Amino acid sequence: MIAVATSLQSEVVAALATVVDPELDQPITDLGFVRSIRIDRTGVTVHLRLPTSFCAPNFAYLMASDAVDALRRVPQVGKVTVLLDDHHDSDKINAGLAADAGYVGTFGSEAEQDLDELRRIFQRKAHTAAMERSVMALLRSTGTTVEQLPGLTLGQLPGGPHKEALLRRRAAIGLGIRPDDLVLVDDDGVPVPPDAVPARLRFAKAVRISVEGNAHFCRGLLATRYDNEPGALITDTRRTT
Repeated sequence: MIAVATSLQSEVVAALATVVDPELDQPITDLGFVRSIRIDRTGVTVHLRLPTSFCAPNFAYLMASDAVDALRRVPQVGKVTVLLDDHHDSDKINAGLAADAGYVGTFGSEAEQDLDELRRIFQRKAHTAAMERSVMALLRSTGTTVEQLPGLTLGQLPGGPHKEALLRRRAAIGLGIRPDDLVLVDDDGVPVPPDAVPARLRFAKAVRISVEGNAHFCRGLLATRYDNEPGALITDTRRTT
């Protein structure tokens, strides 16, 4: 947990909490990827860390770049510097971020895939997992049956974290979030046919288990790699300089 004292510290941490690992669908603050935060009179410097030195460069760049964008939206934050530590492409990624070169400008011919498309792929997976969690929670807590699911609307889902997460994931990929919008739809908003519902739920469960399993694995790798090193150390020198 990140201890927060001043208003700017709070806003910086809140901004970083909006940045998610694209594959794990969890905030980098919760995953322990924020190594340190330094605030001074010129701005903020954030160091990030990952579970291994060979984490996919496109994922690493995407998170670091998103962190830069999120921090720049903080009012009066000053200069924003984000540095990725201990990665085999740290120097290249850090130089690209400093120059605002973008992913392609940073990696050139090595950039195999557009980052926007990569983001969309994992946003769709996150929606699928969130849909499964919401539906299964409903089936466990009410008398709703699988046969009734094709007509299930968002308004019929009980409130709570599962529904809130589903609404966020739907909005991220451009799906409707009105109370009368159907819950069981594909990534393009097309309703799942009644006879395809069981197969869709099995697929969604597999996606959800994969995401959760990867998150657990990465937490273990991070803890092993940075044994006894505290994360998210906040230094604020504005009052002493």
